[in-house]
Amino acid sequence: MPRVQAHAAAVEVPETRYTKFDDSYIAYQVFGEGPIDLLLVQGFASHVDCLWEYPPAKPFFSRLASFSRVILFDRRGIGASDPVPLDALPTWENWSEDVGTVLDAVGSERAAILGWFDAGPMGMLFAAAHPERVSALMLANTSARYLLAPDYPIGVPPEQAEVFLAGVAEGWGTEALAVATAPSQAHDPEWRKWASKYMRAAATPRTAAAHGRYLFGLDARAVLPLIQAPTLVMHGSNLALIPVAHGRYLAEHIPGARFLEYPSGDASAVTDPEMAAWTLDNIEEFLTGVRRAPEPSRVLATVLFTDIVGSTEHAAQIGDHPWKELLDRLDNMTRSQIEQFGGRLVNTTGDGHLGTFDGPGKAIRCARSLIETVQPLGIQLRAGLHTGEVELRGTDVGGIAVHIGARVASFAEPSEVLVSRTVTDLVAGSGIEFDDRGAHTLKGVPGEWHLFSVHR
Repeated sequence: MPRVQAHAAAVEVPETRYTKFDDSYIAYQVFGEGPIDLLLVQGFASHVDCLWEYPPAKPFFSRLASFSRVILFDRRGIGASDPVPLDALPTWENWSEDVGTVLDAVGSERAAILGWFDAGPMGMLFAAAHPERVSALMLANTSARYLLAPDYPIGVPPEQAEVFLAGVAEGWGTEALAVATAPSQAHDPEWRKWASKYMRAAATPRTAAAHGRYLFGLDARAVLPLIQAPTLVMHGSNLALIPVAHGRYLAEHIPGARFLEYPSGDASAVTDPEMAAWTLDNIEEFLTGVRRAPEPSRVLATVLFTDIVGSTEHAAQIGDHPWKELLDRLDNMTRSQIEQFGGRLVNTTGDGHLGTFDGPGKAIRCARSLIETVQPLGIQLRAGLHTGEVELRGTDVGGIAVHIGARVASFAEPSEVLVSRTVTDLVAGSGIEFDDRGAHTLKGVPGEWHLFSVHR
């Protein structure tokens, strides 16, 4: 997610702590040093620990932490917080008390609140009841009422609500339901796997259905005129779960509210890179009064390509299931090594990986470390590097520099790190030594290219 990362140093995964309301423990996290306290109110698909396992979450939160102190929590009955009896769920008033309890725990007298999806009503109720504690209110992809009523024609008919609840109970924790909440990620098997696991960590199917049924009994429209905080309403224009008319209704009935619409069908901004950047830009401008300059579409970067030597033969030798397990372990190790050396894992290509770095020295050291780290897996890697101008395409990168990096890697021997002359020129004087591998013709790239092997 380059646009999210560009202005923000990555935050470390924060420690999860607990505060207590009556006899229930509420899990929360705090990170960032910004002058503004920003409380994120999440819904019944929430788990503050597992959330960080989704790679784009860290750059998203890092951007928020660059201008605010961010506070995350799981409401009672969800995620890492204490469970509650499903036949005696807390009321919306009780859940809004969770907001105040967490703010007290972190020493926040006044905070901006971002209420997302089904948790939006918690933010609305707290803002209306405690105007002195809310500096700003932001509502994203949410509603004050979900069911149809004579004076609320945009709501869901009761029979459709029952179908939806049955679908939640039956599909909770499955990839099918995950895709329904984030259509933009339907093509990504890793995301589908993570999202399914995340749902299961947040709640059981029965718990999720109970919270969903309780949500359909909500009608918070009466509190909307009582909200005094400056309010920003953001809504995806293609969101099927909560049509954009719900967002427009909020903006029309909250005094002075501003309404913004983005062409996305995802319930969460984090899953859609372009919507994430748009959301972060607008949140920061709304809270600070300053809008950041547009991110560059092209940057200088060092690209690192790796792949497994003899992958086809190795897969045939050990079998499909062990091979898949090996690739999963390799993915985790590669991501960890690239992040450790300050890079970003862009994508995986089955038995290979593409990462980018802001300096060739870091990329070389990462490649050598990765080759050594994976040896206990019984495999060998080859690696290729090139430094040049790359084009940013959401979470992906493109351009001739990427193609050159891939071609360089194709010439590497087992356990070898091969680089272009551009890389050697940029690290001159660093102490890194190279062996000359001669001139080569790179497929699809004009001219001859001098390649060098990193000396072992």
